[in-house]
Parts: sequence; C-alpha cells; structure tokens
Amino acid sequence: MESINWRVRRKFNPGHVIDAIGKWFVAPHRRSQPSSHRLWPLLALNFFMADMQSGIGPFLGVFLLGRGWDSGLIGTAMTFGNVAGMLITIPIGGLIDTTNFKRAWVIIPGICVVGGSALILLSQDFWVVAGSQVATAIAGAAIVPAVTGITLGIVRQRGFNRQIGRNQAFNHAGNMIGAALSGYLGWTFGYMAVFGLAAAFGIVSIICVLLIPAKTIDNRAARGTKEDDPDSQPNAWHVLLTHKPLLVLSVALAAFHLGNASIVALYGLAAVADSGADGPSFVATTVVIAQAVMVLVSIVAMRVAEKQGYWGILLVSFAALPLRGLLAYFFAGWLGVIPVQILDGVGAGLQSLAVPGVVARSLNGTGRINLGQGAVLTVQGLGASLSPIMGGWIAQTAGYGPAFLLLGSFGLVSVGLWTAFAPLLKNY
Repeated sequence: MESINWRVRRKFNPGHVIDAIGKWFVAPHRRSQPSSHRLWPLLALNFFMADMQSGIGPFLGVFLLGRGWDSGLIGTAMTFGNVAGMLITIPIGGLIDTTNFKRAWVIIPGICVVGGSALILLSQDFWVVAGSQVATAIAGAAIVPAVTGITLGIVRQRGFNRQIGRNQAFNHAGNMIGAALSGYLGWTFGYMAVFGLAAAFGIVSIICVLLIPAKTIDNRAARGTKEDDPDSQPNAWHVLLTHKPLLVLSVALAAFHLGNASIVALYGLAAVADSGADGPSFVATTVVIAQAVMVLVSIVAMRVAEKQGYWGILLVSFAALPLRGLLAYFFAGWLGVIPVQILDGVGAGLQSLAVPGVVARSLNGTGRINLGQGAVLTVQGLGASLSPIMGGWIAQTAGYGPAFLLLGSFGLVSVGLWTAFAPLLKNY
C-alpha cells in the first residue's frame, strides 16, 4: 500500500493535508471483499450528502432576490463559484486518485460547504456571497469524485454500473426529501431553518462515511488501475485528448449545461417576481419534482445501460433541454412547474448515471478514472459556469421568456454533436 506522508515531501501539496487528516480518522487496514450488507452506509451517504453538498444553494436566488438583488447580479455571484469549481475539478480528481484516505475527501469538504452557507446568512454583501460560492464550489467539487472513487473501490468495475445507479437513486431521493423539508421549514421558520437542515444532513453524512469500513475500499480499484506505478500523474488534458469519446462527451455536456444550469434558478425568480409566488415553497417544489423523476430514471437507466450501454441514455438527456426551454417560455410560474421540472429530472437524472459510467468504461485499466472524470467535469463546468451570468443578464435586459428559449437551444447543439459521433460512442 502506498505511503502518504506529507511532512517529508519537498513540495507542499494541499491534498497531503486532507490525507493527513484522513489518517487521523482511520489507519489503513488490509482490504477485504465487501458483502451486500456493508453497502448500506454508502447508500445512506448518497442520500444525506445531497442536502449537505448544496447547502442553501437551490434557495440562494430567491433568498437574494428578497434582499433587493437583481437577476444579473445574482447570476454574476453564482458564476464566481462555478468558475472556481470548474478550475479545481481536475487537480482534485488527480489527488483523489492518489490518496488512500478517500473518506476524508467527503468529510472535510462537506464541513466547508455548510460553513460557506452560514456566511451568506450572516451577510449579503456581494463579495461575501461570491466568496461563499467559491468556497462551496471548491468543496463540492471534491465530494462527487470522492464518492465515485469509494464506490468503485468497494464494488470494483464489474459491480460499478449497478451500484452507481443505486447511488444516484438514493442521492435523488435525498435531494427530494431535503428540498421538501427545506421548503416547509423556510416557509414556516425562515432561511435559518434551511441552513439548520443542511447542517443536520451534513452531520449524518459524516457518520455514514465513517461507517464505511476502510478495509473494504480497494484504492487501486478505486482509480481503475492495473499499473505498477500509480503515482505517475499524466496531464489531465492529455488523458482527455487521447480518449476521443471523452472529449466528445465533454463538449456535449458543456453545451448542455450552458443552457440547463440556470433555467431552474431563473424559473424560480420569474415566479417570485412576476407571479408573486412564495420563494421557498416554489423552489422546493421545483427541486422535489425534478428529484422524484431522477429517482425513477436512475433505476430505469441502470437496467438499460447494462443491456444497451449509455449512448441512447445520453441522447435522451440532451434532447430534454430544448423541450424544457419551450415549456418554460410558454408556461410560467405554477402552471408549468410540473412539465418543466419533469424534463429537468429526465436530463439531469440520466446524466448522473451515464457520465461516470462512460468515464469508468473508457478509462478502465489506466489508473486515472478520477482524473479523467475531473477533466470531463471541468469542460462541463465551463458551460455551467457561464450559464448563470448569461441567463441572468438576458433575463434582466430582454425578459425571462427569451432567456428560456436561448438557454434551451443549446440542447440542440448537444444532440447534434452526440448524433454526429454515434459510431464512435455507441460502444459505451
């Protein structure tokens, strides 16, 4: 087992700090094969980490709107965080590949997310909010690849497809229940209660992580390695550019999220500003509907992927965005929330299963699955980063309707790209 001793390295590496703290939580043990009853802490982690991972994120737009912010300024503040998360994704993916303390990469960033949400409640100054979004995005960028690595390390490649589907079903269920509780608590007691719920979910998530036995995580399997030298780190862009399917996937995802990332926030802002809807309850409804659909599509997609692969699943996810933009244009507020958010659940739910599956299949045997996932998420994050500022300013200058149409049109780019490279991609 590789030695992690950050004090004797010549150059300081922030990942070594996380590893050192991880060593404090648990010393490495000999690996053993997992039994089915040992998977429940992993499923529970996916359920509870959903609310911890985002903090008050889904409610941030309406929270700031109620404090006098304009949609353009809200989108700008969110973009700061999205850019930071995009830039840190690759380095974090590489560090998670090399560490033997993957559980610590869930625990410590989770604490940082809850702390970042608390800052927003204390002050709504622009730079405080932007700084909080940066901290939250950086911490959140570590949680998903860490949980993916833990999952792969426990069930190995042969069990990954089925287990990632179960993980996503529990994660979406946690998002759905967390959003419903947040909406009720925010409507009844205010936004401080929303933060309290996120903090409570964070505490339970930490307990769940610690209940995953360290000896069940095979760290070589967690990075998909067959190499004798797992410490050698290729450049992430080299990994991406030498795997053309991942490059096509990344660009298609970037176009999709350029349109998709800001629709739900703008839809909530439009409902509050134009229809007088209650902010917490409306946002909670949008999240609950989408997450409920994601639970169902994750289960269905898991079974489809085992038989037919991921190409068709991702094509359907991309096609959902143009339809969503049209529905958001024609049906505003409570009238359209159900169909608009059903399509959100279809698109995001299918991708939450298919993207890590494609990466794991493409890079199996290279030892760089988390690094590759970081590269894919970075390109995807470029689109997601620009979406709030673009959508926010378009909505402020031209109105919410034109913003929804433009944002939805980016899904056509993803569909065209995915279809054009179908012969290359259908093997996955």
